[in-house]
Amino acid sequence: LSVAVYNHYKRISLDTHSADSDIELQKSNVLLAGPTGCGKTLLAETLARILDVPFAIADATSITEAGYVGEDVEHILQRLLLAADGDVERCQRGIVYIDEIDKIARRTEGPSASRDVSGEGVQQGLLKIIEGTTANVPASGSRKSPLQDYVRINTTNILFICGGTFEGLDKIIAERVGGKKTIGFGAEGHLRPVLTPSELMAQMTADDLLRYGMIPEFVGRLPIMVSVDPLDRQALIRILSEPKNALIKQYQKFLAMDHVELVFTDDALALAADMALTLKTGARGLRTVIESILLDVMYEVPSRGDVRKCIIDA
Repeated sequence: LSVAVYNHYKRISLDTHSADSDIELQKSNVLLAGPTGCGKTLLAETLARILDVPFAIADATSITEAGYVGEDVEHILQRLLLAADGDVERCQRGIVYIDEIDKIARRTEGPSASRDVSGEGVQQGLLKIIEGTTANVPASGSRKSPLQDYVRINTTNILFICGGTFEGLDKIIAERVGGKKTIGFGAEGHLRPVLTPSELMAQMTADDLLRYGMIPEFVGRLPIMVSVDPLDRQALIRILSEPKNALIKQYQKFLAMDHVELVFTDDALALAADMALTLKTGARGLRTVIESILLDVMYEVPSRGDVRKCIIDA
């Protein structure tokens, strides 16, 4: 993912400084697959902030096929234009992250007999925008109107990163990498090692995505397929305490307003991470755990004048 985004940055820089070059540089869109709460959106957002390019997040579940109630695919570009403060030139060099891309998979493996207006139809609508086209984007408003102004945006240099959990894809991969099952004498000697879901996702191929319900034209426009590993215990402990917006720091700030110092011991952080792991919601599970632990503290401390320090241990 980092290499793809870095190449995108180099490409748009070269386009600016050497427009007369005889070599045309093209983008490579990215598909991110990983469990919920593992940081897919944050990863793309952080890279865009480091590169100082406009960044927009779109939700694939709210998009429908053209002509139906819901957002059109052009509204993705409208969000990027807003992120670029209306600067079309800057917008055409931005990064778009389309979340929940797995939710627009086909309901059946074969071609659907009826219209799938929020599934296969959306994949087909995204094809030209993702590859590179000049789209008419409404300058304002949520629905298309013949009276409103349109802005023409060329998507050739816009990098698209599509992310999703792809629940159940690991089972499809397991069927492929497991090979034929053998029965009879000596079958135990041919058993393959049991792979974890994250190890299976690392072996994801375009063929697996086709079986999952993505159409071939859509998969072909996302040449880089990356799987994101779930967060382990050590990573969750670091998330609790290290970032600027770490949960522990937020609650310390809340209690500091009431002149109370909040302290979490190391064993408390470790146990909180273990509890979050059992919830299987990634970093989001940390907030659930900490909220439940500090509920009584946050309720009682502001009304008490005799508390100056609160220590949370395991």
